[in-house]
Amino acid sequence: MRRLLAISLVLLAACGQEPAGKPVMRTEIGSGKAEVQTSETPEAALPKAVSACEKVTFEQVALTHCVADPAIHRITTALGPKGAKPWRSLTDLAASRSADAPSVVFAMNAGMFDGEGKPIGYYVENGDRRKELNRAEGPGNFHMMPNGVFYGTGSKWSVRTADDFYRNVGDRPDFGTQSGPMLLIEGKLHPEIADDGPSRAIRNAVGVDAQGRAHFVISDAPLSFGKLARYFRDVLKTQNALFLDGNVSQLWDPASGRLDSGVPIGPMLVIEEKGN
Repeated sequence: MRRLLAISLVLLAACGQEPAGKPVMRTEIGSGKAEVQTSETPEAALPKAVSACEKVTFEQVALTHCVADPAIHRITTALGPKGAKPWRSLTDLAASRSADAPSVVFAMNAGMFDGEGKPIGYYVENGDRRKELNRAEGPGNFHMMPNGVFYGTGSKWSVRTADDFYRNVGDRPDFGTQSGPMLLIEGKLHPEIADDGPSRAIRNAVGVDAQGRAHFVISDAPLSFGKLARYFRDVLKTQNALFLDGNVSQLWDPASGRLDSGVPIGPMLVIEEKGN
């Protein structure tokens, strides 16, 4: 009887579960091989980062629309190490990020620049003004007056014409970038922009809605100034919108794996997760 009891105890012990987290060997009868299963979640089953950008279509033109929410995101500008040459690409920006840096939600080229990649208009990075407001007249899109400034401090972001910024903004923001032309001014298209003019290019722009969210749009096919402006007015409902650049426009969206490259760019806008 004692022997039978001892055998029963051994059999019961053999049926017990392995400690949590350790591999359990399970063999299918007749397979001739063992399958290893673990209590750890497979990498493919882990939740993936949700992109802040989405593909949309406006009047038969493909666009990518990205949203920065001041409740969960912060915005910075990036040019390159202070005193050194600009990075000139989103690829270089991505490579420069340290492991302990805040997570990048997305990034985009931030405005117009000279032959060295330096901004030709107002530029502030981390509260440091590296270029003063440019109110001079001249050729090109930048000088299609009025041009404007996208800027912000903390969770408050705005787009203003350069003259409005000059008259009404006294404190230096945390970040700022000047470009041009303005696409929308108080809900109306720039006076020199037609509803759908003949000029077509890959273009990107930014506007801020009534809830304080910043909307970044980059076209995935050539489009006119007017069509881009009307998307901000009619769909995104922003009162003001600023053209950032054309033909060189690029986007980095880590969640979707998109990292555009091409001709060298200048200043960049980086949207990061708060609290990292």
